[in-house]
Amino acid sequence: MRQFLLTVAAVISTVLCFSQVKQPAKWNFTTKKINATTYEIHLTANLEGGWHIYSQTTPDGGPVATKIKFTANPLIAIEGAATEVGKLEKKHEAIFGVDVKQFSNKVDFVQVVKLKGKVKTNITGSIDYMTCNDRECLPPTNQKFSIAIQ
Repeated sequence: MRQFLLTVAAVISTVLCFSQVKQPAKWNFTTKKINATTYEIHLTANLEGGWHIYSQTTPDGGPVATKIKFTANPLIAIEGAATEVGKLEKKHEAIFGVDVKQFSNKVDFVQVVKLKGKVKTNITGSIDYMTCNDRECLPPTNQKFSIAIQ
């Protein structure tokens, strides 16, 4: 009986070790006040060594481009598109057959927003993105966020 329990415990431990989900991108969400009603929203991805994330402008037919979606909020106006701050790498990916745009190590997606008055509110939404390294690509991931604007 004791040996049976040890075997079961070993099998369960092995399954748990191999079932861990890889998450090579760690996200931070912050705001920077520009003036009384204007803010920069910073959606920052820090990537583990060897991993990269794709630009918002990666062409169709390739890996999943990063897409930022903001939930409608009547107190906030989104100004233009998010800019990408980081070292943009361009390379041909034979597996996809297209030239891709990607970031390694770190990328900061910066969105300018304006408050419609002196109010405190949250900006919420999600980021769809894909991470790859030189051996594998992980399935597209959806990261939700909620950031206080004060």
